[in-house]
Amino acid sequence: MSTIIYPSPIFGPVHSRRLGISLGINLMPADGKICTFDCIYCECGFNEDHRTKTPHPTRERIAEALEAKLKEMQQDNIHPDVLTFAGNGEPTSHPHFAEIIDDTIRLRNKYCPQAKISVLSNSTFIHRPKIHEALSKIDNNILKLDTINTEYINKVDRPTQPSYDVHRIIADIKAFNGQAIIQTMFLKGTTEDGYDVNNTTEKFVAPWLEVVKEIGPREVMIYTIDRETPDQHLQKATHEELDAIRDRVIALGIPCTASY
Repeated sequence: MSTIIYPSPIFGPVHSRRLGISLGINLMPADGKICTFDCIYCECGFNEDHRTKTPHPTRERIAEALEAKLKEMQQDNIHPDVLTFAGNGEPTSHPHFAEIIDDTIRLRNKYCPQAKISVLSNSTFIHRPKIHEALSKIDNNILKLDTINTEYINKVDRPTQPSYDVHRIIADIKAFNGQAIIQTMFLKGTTEDGYDVNNTTEKFVAPWLEVVKEIGPREVMIYTIDRETPDQHLQKATHEELDAIRDRVIALGIPCTASY
């Protein structure tokens, strides 16, 4: 199967469907994947297939590499729209995530003050005070909430922490007081063992919408699979399905974008 393991600590810039010209910051090792989810749709593959043998990049190395790349882009007259923490796993799991955010803000202000800082997170560590504080400093705090159905989460997102509780996650997102962005994957098809993963149906959309309304995020981003997935039986949600869900979010008074 074809999967993407990103360079570390800097990759791109790439063109993001949702964010524009994005310079990626990968806080995981370059030789594999470390994540608190093991999503069946992850473009980086299954966790067990990409075990790392090297340590996380250090705070100092990340800052040096980011500064060097921003200098290079400045010289080439390339202006990033966003500096995006993503890559081979959950960025907030890096032991020095909060300090790295401070470094990134400083370098952004120096080299590309117009650029936004975004973090793509699966929300598993946002209950930690230092992580919450760090995410409160950035422009786009993008937090995953694919569904509120526990069975679906265990079959599709597959949290690696036995303590994962979607209701706690919802409460932790609410603690950002409307400044979080919710990101939700909609897809169809079945898992390799035949579980129906279609979360575009009313069974999943209606309760998800209720929680979105309860959280009151700044924005919602919905999307579907765009690259090859480690589970080969998955299918994209259609434009029409995504547009219908998007319109229902907008009807709640919450901005929403759909990426196909």
